[in-house]
Amino acid sequence: MDDRQYMEMALALAEKGKGFTSPNPMVGAVVVKNGTIVGQGWHKAYGGPHAEVNAIDDAGENARNATIYVTLEPCNHTGKTPPCTRKIIDAGISKVVMAMEDPNPVASGGAEFLQNHGITVIKGLLDAEARRLNEIFIKHVTTRKPFVILKYASTLDGRIATRTGDSKWITNDRSRAFVHELRHLVDGILVGVDTVIADDPSLTTRIPDFDGRDPRRFILDTRLRIPENARILTDGSGAGTCIVCGQITDLDPERAAKKKRLQQLGAEVLEAPIKNERVDLTALMVMLGAKNVTSILIEGGSRVLDSALKAGIVDKICGFYAPKILGGDDGIPLLRGEGPERMKDALCFENLSLRRFGDDIMIEAYTAAQ
Repeated sequence: MDDRQYMEMALALAEKGKGFTSPNPMVGAVVVKNGTIVGQGWHKAYGGPHAEVNAIDDAGENARNATIYVTLEPCNHTGKTPPCTRKIIDAGISKVVMAMEDPNPVASGGAEFLQNHGITVIKGLLDAEARRLNEIFIKHVTTRKPFVILKYASTLDGRIATRTGDSKWITNDRSRAFVHELRHLVDGILVGVDTVIADDPSLTTRIPDFDGRDPRRFILDTRLRIPENARILTDGSGAGTCIVCGQITDLDPERAAKKKRLQQLGAEVLEAPIKNERVDLTALMVMLGAKNVTSILIEGGSRVLDSALKAGIVDKICGFYAPKILGGDDGIPLLRGEGPERMKDALCFENLSLRRFGDDIMIEAYTAAQ
């Protein structure tokens, strides 16, 4: 094996932490001595040992004079755990090969610290792959805002439901199973109150034979219309539910009373700025980022999807298309709202990739720089 293959192995190990490390990044490490892998590890959960610590402990005495391949610059500060740089030095590691530098100014500086202690450091091996893996962490730690994924399921003619509102199911079982993997990955899931009223969803993570993490549920509900018997208020998920509404004053005793009842049901009620009679999504992302929410999955409905795109808060789309056509002009469209007059004002996306789930196709793409 060569350096690239060892780093690919470290990246594969890092991915095992998907959904469990937030707000920390996913990190993997491989210890190699005389061409033999002697230790492996990854960051398994927030607050637990980092990848380097697990890999070095796995290697034991074999770590002395070995090379460690790690997907992120070793941390150089004391947080929930001691600095990994000190662990590397004490273990007698002679060379560190890392993929990407740490974008967190609090934890960065590890490479220079190691070099100052006589350890050879090589940077940038599979940097792009490491950044893609930790796109959520990078966005949050550099902007203090969550990484936003917009997910939708549509027919080929751009409908997310029939004229009666029926949407079960547009896509197949395999597509819907992948959506649960997305839910496991993110910190929060966001929908509008109309979706809750129409579908009464649980918005939890359900993956067979896997203890997936439920995302925190965020419901856009400007006027507090959510039914008090809604499943997301009564299902007992440990992730919790946050109802995002407009400011409640003493002049609105009915909503003030409902706020108290929702809080008694265990929900958080977050009062956010209002823009054009709807929750200001730009301001909300700042609020959620300050609460250490690193990622949000937006699942609808069509007005919420439209508002999110127009607000410019979306980083990536995951659009599922099923080989179905409803026809007619009265189905519910993917987006609802006023569109641009000219094609040059259309929202553009880049770095597009395709995945198939049976006969369904998922388009994954990133918002293009404007």
